[in-house]
Amino acid sequence: MVGGMRYAGGGTMGALHDRLPASRMDGIRAGVSEVRGRRLSLDQLALSGVLAATLMLFLWGRWRHDLVAVAALLACVALGLVPSGEAFSGFAHPAVVTVACVLILSYGLQASGAVDALVRIVMPGGAGPTLTIAALTGLGALLSGFMNNVGALALLIPVAVQVASRMGIPPGQVLMPLAFGTILGGMITLVGTPPNLIVSGFRADAGLGAFRMFDFTPVGLAVAALGVVFVALAGWRLVPERKPGVEGFETEAYLTEVRVHEDSDLADHCLRDVDDKLKDHDAQVVGLVHNEVRMVAPHPGRRIHAGDILVIQADADALAGVLGALGLKLEEAVESEKEGEEGGEDEPPDKENLPDEAEGHTETEAPLPEDEISLAELVVLPQSEVVGRSASDIQLRTRYGINLLAISRQGRRSATRLRVTRLEAGDVLLMQGMPDSIAEFAANSGCVPLAERSLSIPDRRNAILATGIMGFAVAGATLGVPAALAFAAGVLASMVLRTVALRQLYQAVDWPVVVLLAGLIPVAGAMEATGLAGVIAQFMLEGVAQGHMIAALVVILVVTMVLSDLMNNAATAAVMCPVAIGIAAQLGVNTDTFLMAVAVGASCAFLTPIGHQNNTLILGPGGFRFGDYWRLGLPLQLLVLAVAVPMLLWVWPL
Repeated sequence: MVGGMRYAGGGTMGALHDRLPASRMDGIRAGVSEVRGRRLSLDQLALSGVLAATLMLFLWGRWRHDLVAVAALLACVALGLVPSGEAFSGFAHPAVVTVACVLILSYGLQASGAVDALVRIVMPGGAGPTLTIAALTGLGALLSGFMNNVGALALLIPVAVQVASRMGIPPGQVLMPLAFGTILGGMITLVGTPPNLIVSGFRADAGLGAFRMFDFTPVGLAVAALGVVFVALAGWRLVPERKPGVEGFETEAYLTEVRVHEDSDLADHCLRDVDDKLKDHDAQVVGLVHNEVRMVAPHPGRRIHAGDILVIQADADALAGVLGALGLKLEEAVESEKEGEEGGEDEPPDKENLPDEAEGHTETEAPLPEDEISLAELVVLPQSEVVGRSASDIQLRTRYGINLLAISRQGRRSATRLRVTRLEAGDVLLMQGMPDSIAEFAANSGCVPLAERSLSIPDRRNAILATGIMGFAVAGATLGVPAALAFAAGVLASMVLRTVALRQLYQAVDWPVVVLLAGLIPVAGAMEATGLAGVIAQFMLEGVAQGHMIAALVVILVVTMVLSDLMNNAATAAVMCPVAIGIAAQLGVNTDTFLMAVAVGASCAFLTPIGHQNNTLILGPGGFRFGDYWRLGLPLQLLVLAVAVPMLLWVWPL
């Protein structure tokens, strides 16, 4: 082993385990003595039950992670495992504050166009797949070291789709390496990913001081660099070839025009009534022609007049049933009935023609050239406000004047009716409407367009300021200013200089992650206070690692990797940190080696689409299935294991 390397708080690495506070050592020893005596206290049994239920709910996935964390916290308070006065102390934890501040600064980089400028500089022109994927994945890893990795991936997804189209390869073969690269990049710095901040917080709570900004870099950079090289040279060829896209929706539906004749039951009724009649026919009204004026996504409260033409989307097999249910005729069947439109004398409806809820909605009353109506694909981000909601809940037509034509989920069309289908993270939405309206919906809802986009800088001044603010915050954290204070100062500067609009300040924060961390930190503290962490540590040492130091390190790394593939990586770090500290204390070795192993393992969720938000984000655009990830993910995890263990032992010697 290489000795004498300096750790974050000063002194030699080998002496760290001697600095654990006596109270923490007493709790760990108590846990060890109890597990050796084959008995557990009532508190430990109760906490074990809470943790087991929490892990099951995380794996079940039906409840959001933040709700599960709050439920676990309240259960611990009710059982007396966490003092009621400390129940919400997690919200004041420096790691939680730092996560929120980094998300805001990341949003400033994203919104200002600074990342777009970097993409234009870094991306090679006319290069082959290997060099292009290497450049794109490397850029994603670099950005993820200093900003939210979900935001970094969201910015680069349109570039990846464009690159894949140019090279004639499936988009998934570019998207999966990019997603894995952004996950790997989080290992590089303290603020690269929430697990690093959690690990640093546990180190500080143990009395060893917090990790500094670049303490993660030697191991993290080596692992990330070799991972990027692997996926660029060979890994992308392991990705299954899936071909999603507009043609992949396979809507199998026709846009049909039908005329509302004078004796139709629909005359003088609202479009909402038509939608009710179409509930059983997998059809929807996507347009209306009134007085020769075509309206896209008309308001549900608009009244239908005799002579109006409804544009209906319906499957060929269901078309006859649609016409029968509405008592309508195809437009071609009534062409000879009249030379002119009697209904054309009607004035366009005003507020008196619309129900109360339609007032205040402005529709386009001028003819819309066909080239102004576009189709666009949008992918739903993991934290988008539309997750769990349907098109009917969102009121796409009323609020934005756009139509949802199809949903692609894991490369397949949704089997349920579009208007009632609840959207999920990773879904790809096929939208129809005016480009500005679609762009407004994407910006407001947290969806990413997959079509080619301009890489121009929206605001050069803000891009420069946002980059400078992030640079100063990173420099402050590097020079010894507590990370929470350094990045909070950066947020204040962003507010004063308006690099982040004040109304968007709180929208930039990923609140479910913040609540998750704040809820689990007191629960993790209870693991140490009750001695349960020592019990688990002793079991892993004697039952799995057989008392060997290096074997114990490998066990910690592998267990953390496995949990990260199945549940949120921040939750994994919060659960594993007390165990890692306990194992290091039992072996009498360097605590930092095991904490760093937790940090690396928590950033290695490559086997499933649910382990990390970035894996979920590419599920729809790549057309992937649940079992597609391990083909590249498993070799990558084995590579990480092979690189990380010797690097940990060299940089953080036992």
